[in-house]
Amino acid sequence: MSRYQDDTRSYSISELAREFDITTRSIRFYEDQGLLTPAREGQNRIYSKQDRVRLRLTLRGKRLGFSLAEIRELFDLYDADKSSRTQLQTMVGLVTAKREALQQQMDDIRMVLLELDAAEQRCQQALRQLT
Repeated sequence: MSRYQDDTRSYSISELAREFDITTRSIRFYEDQGLLTPAREGQNRIYSKQDRVRLRLTLRGKRLGFSLAEIRELFDLYDADKSSRTQLQTMVGLVTAKREALQQQMDDIRMVLLELDAAEQRCQQALRQLT
């Protein structure tokens, strides 16, 4: 396939759903959220290569813990500044904030585990005193 043909390739919603192992309903939801902008042929959605890339990036962003609003913000920044400088700076900020939030969650989980260990020890000790 030539580069030109690859750039103009289109995808149906069912093709994308199979490729990314998600439901067509999820894809329509991402469209409703402004993350994808397929063309229409009657009732059919026709997704471009750009839509496919954005879907892949959306799913990756979700796995990294980004909200759909944050992902949309990155897409909007890219659309406004094709050099990607602003997008990359924003991404660095989002990654830093996400890392800090996850670190706080890990700290909170460690604290809860310590409290659970202490509670379990107290219960075990109380059980031994009852026998």
